[in-house]
Amino acid sequence: MHIPARRRFISLTLVACASGLAGARARAQNDERADGLAYGAAPRQKLDVYAPRSRTDGARPVVVYFYGGSWQGGERADARGVARALAQRGVVTIVPDYRVYPETIFPGFIDDAAAAVRWSRDHARDFGGDPGRIIVMGHSAGAHIAAMLATDPRYLAAHGMSKSELRGMIGLAGPYAAIPPREAHMSDIFPDALRGRTLPIDFVTGHEPPMLLATGTADTVVDPSNGTRFADALRAHDDAVELKTYAGLGHVQLVDAISAAMRAGSPVFTDVLAFIDAH
Repeated sequence: MHIPARRRFISLTLVACASGLAGARARAQNDERADGLAYGAAPRQKLDVYAPRSRTDGARPVVVYFYGGSWQGGERADARGVARALAQRGVVTIVPDYRVYPETIFPGFIDDAAAAVRWSRDHARDFGGDPGRIIVMGHSAGAHIAAMLATDPRYLAAHGMSKSELRGMIGLAGPYAAIPPREAHMSDIFPDALRGRTLPIDFVTGHEPPMLLATGTADTVVDPSNGTRFADALRAHDDAVELKTYAGLGHVQLVDAISAAMRAGSPVFTDVLAFIDAH
C-alpha cells in the first residue's frame, strides 16, 4: 500500500509562516507549501500544508489527506502529487505523517490522525482555509484511517472534536470491511484482542458525514468489495454515500489518477473535486 515518493521538484524558500510557526514555504505556479509543522511531540507528528496562493475569494475548503503504507511506512512527500493537484484547484490540503508499526499499533495511528485534524481546524485560517469545511481523505491504509475518524467518534472526541464537524470523507481503495490478509504484520498491528474495534464498517450508526468511496476494478491489494460493503452499510443507516468504481484502475493507479502528471483524462480527480465543492 506504499506509494513511492515523487521526485522533489519544488525549490524551498525558508520563511516564517503566517501563524508564527517555524517552517519552510515553497512556491509553485498556483500553490505554496509550509513544511514540517509539528502537531505533536513525536518525530513523525509533523505535517505539510499546501495552500492556494490566491486568498482573495474567501475561505477555502480544507482536506486533511492520509497517505497509505500498510500502517507500516510512508511519508508526507508520497502525497505531494495529490496535495498540489488539490491546492492548485483552490483546496487547502494538509498532509500529516503519523506513527506506524513497529513504533505503534492500532489505534496509535488513528489517534495521531485525530490530533492532526484538530491542528488543521485550529490553524485553517492561517492558510486561507475554512475551519468549518474540513474533509478527511485517504488512500489505502490512509483511507481506513480517515474512515475510522468519520465513524468511531472516540478519536476526535479525545481531541475536543466531534465527527459531526467533518464535512465529508473521501476514501480511495480503503480496507473498510476487512484488513488485507496478505499484508505482513497485520496480526501484530491489529491484535485479535481488538477484534470488532478496528474496522470502520463496525461503527456505522447513521450519524456519519457524507462519503465518497472510490475503488478500481483492477485492485489486487485491497479487494474492491470493501467499498461495496461499506457503502451498503452506510446506506442501510441512511447515510449519504457515493460509490465510484473505475474500470481498469489498480490500487496505486487510483491515487495516481489525481496527480496532474498522471491524470490522463481519468474522471477520478473530477469526481473528487465535485464532492469537495458540494460539501
